Amino acid sequence: MFGLFKSSGPRVERIAPADAVARAQKGELLVIDVRDINELRASGKAKGALHIPMMLLRTKADPKSDEHDKRLALDKPIALYCASGARSQAAGNLMLQMGYTEVYNIGGLGDWRAGGGLVNPA
Repeated sequence: MFGLFKSSGPRVERIAPADAVARAQKGELLVIDVRDINELRASGKAKGALHIPMMLLRTKADPKSDEHDKRLALDKPIALYCASGARSQAAGNLMLQMGYTEVYNIGGLGDWRAGGGLVNPA
């Protein structure tokens, strides 16, 4: 009975911030900031991260969209963050639905910093 609630498909996993930082520095992981522009201006963004606000993610990440960001590929590992980790979790689920195969949630920008990641001003 309880097995009815288990997901059988891919899911967004949490990634240790230090692992995300190390993999991003090696070019093994693409980091995406899904916060809105005002949050970005207030606190900067992870060094090397793409900024794709949550409200634009469906258009920018969907390979079938005319506005698809060519830096995104279905088979390239992706790690997302927001302010606390809730929006990045939802964004990750959306990306899995679009066919991305390896999607992680870093949590918030503070987690990125705690993992040793640098932050650039907006």
